[in-house]
Amino acid sequence: MAQGPFDGKTILITGGGGAIGRATAKRFLDDGAKLVLVDVNAQGLEAAASDLASPDRVQTHLSYLDSVAAAEVAVEKAGDGFHALVHLAGISLPDPEDYEDLDLFDRTIAANTRNAYALARVIERRGLGDASDTFRIVLASSMAYRRGGLDRVAYSSAKGAIAGMVRALSRRLAPRVHVNGIAPGIILTPMTEPIIKRRGDDLAREIPIQRYGRPTEVAGVIAFLCGPDASYVNGQIINIDGGTINS
Repeated sequence: MAQGPFDGKTILITGGGGAIGRATAKRFLDDGAKLVLVDVNAQGLEAAASDLASPDRVQTHLSYLDSVAAAEVAVEKAGDGFHALVHLAGISLPDPEDYEDLDLFDRTIAANTRNAYALARVIERRGLGDASDTFRIVLASSMAYRRGGLDRVAYSSAKGAIAGMVRALSRRLAPRVHVNGIAPGIILTPMTEPIIKRRGDDLAREIPIQRYGRPTEVAGVIAFLCGPDASYVNGQIINIDGGTINS
């Protein structure tokens, strides 16, 4: 049997119970990796694990990643061969009508950005990666940070913070660690269903490719950023939006 590019390597995926998390997990499994899937949703985690072949190569971990200590526990699950962190965890909710309500902003920052920072601190402290096998971090931003979500200021702000984090960490952690980000557009997932239902026709007309993205198409870019072909890619935010930003 031919070796995959991630044989002997462990990938930690946050948001592993979501649609993009599942597609990414399957891609890495097909390429030989072992996985640690982290999510706040126990039911989603269980469903994700049961959908995947090779259950002996998949661990699940229920966590909000709400502190450095919690991030440390998640990282410990990866054990030897820990090669990459893929941070997909996050929430996207419309801003509240109550102008005095800042709770959603705080929760959105925590669920998208604060947890990424906690994980990065653990990885930095552990000194992961070396000259022969750089550690990889891929953080999920969004098209929303480039265009601005009309009714999702909190979410757009959180994803903008992720972009800044990518650029800062890519300088701070190099050369042992390469840090990059992805900025998906409208991908067919449960998270985007309400947006597509409300504004689907208008959104579709803005996409040059004239369709929405698929989770597997995001997974392919993530696998590239974690693999050997991305050995000189660092500090980049890659759009996965069918050309929307450039149109």
